[in-house]
Amino acid sequence: MMTYDSTTDTAGEMSVSALFDTQDDAQRAVDRLLVARVDMSQIRLDSGKTDTATEQADQGKGFWDSLGDLLMPDEDRYSYAEGLSRGGHLLTVSGLDSEKYDAVLDILDDEGTVNLDEREASWRNEGWGGYEVSPYAAERATAAGHSATPSGESIPVVQETLRVGKRDTSHGRVRIRAYTVETPVSETVELRDEHVELVRTPVDRPAIVDEDYRERTFEAEEHREEAVVSKEARVVEEIGLRKTSDTRQETVSDTVRHTEVEVDDERSTLGRDDRNRTRE
Repeated sequence: MMTYDSTTDTAGEMSVSALFDTQDDAQRAVDRLLVARVDMSQIRLDSGKTDTATEQADQGKGFWDSLGDLLMPDEDRYSYAEGLSRGGHLLTVSGLDSEKYDAVLDILDDEGTVNLDEREASWRNEGWGGYEVSPYAAERATAAGHSATPSGESIPVVQETLRVGKRDTSHGRVRIRAYTVETPVSETVELRDEHVELVRTPVDRPAIVDEDYRERTFEAEEHREEAVVSKEARVVEEIGLRKTSDTRQETVSDTVRHTEVEVDDERSTLGRDDRNRTRE
């Protein structure tokens, strides 16, 4: 089961992103896309590289920033940035109509797209925390801004919102293959043979000189029927594939967090009144 990220822009054109483990797999997909008449301007290939383990975090930040112009949720962008930092290759095809979109999915599936859900689970087993605990998520929360207290310290007030995206996941395929099979058959036909036999009949009569001494020739030709085989091929059925689609509504339920701030003002009322009078 392969996993892709699918988005639709305001013009109704669709984009799809997929992660590959090797440059060869990604390049084969690009070559097939070009054969399928996808324009090169619609294809973007981001290749990752990790030289040492200590450089991986810095490279992940760089990949995160480089994917900022792609239309996808931050969580998915962070996952793809992690894949690139581990040496993966991200192929993005944009500006697709519905017909080209289905063809692109078939090509990506054939060329070994990474199952991102399974890959994320493997990374988490290795200690990867995901977007929720990433430094990029913290930076975005900090970028929202907060006011400082007189002591120079501040408490960030965080408000989570639920964003639901869409991911196109393959649920298998139907493939039709036509090939020729030879099957032994037999038919029974009745054939007729003709034979020529020499017939001698004893007689005893007077000879007629002019008639019986006349030269003459008789001949008969034998015939024999032989089986003649011919074949006629007829199309008895046509089999094809047709894609249909429908829409469904799914309610996604989750929890969002926000920061509640409680202020304990332990100053006495008398003290505040004295200060107010002093200011007056």
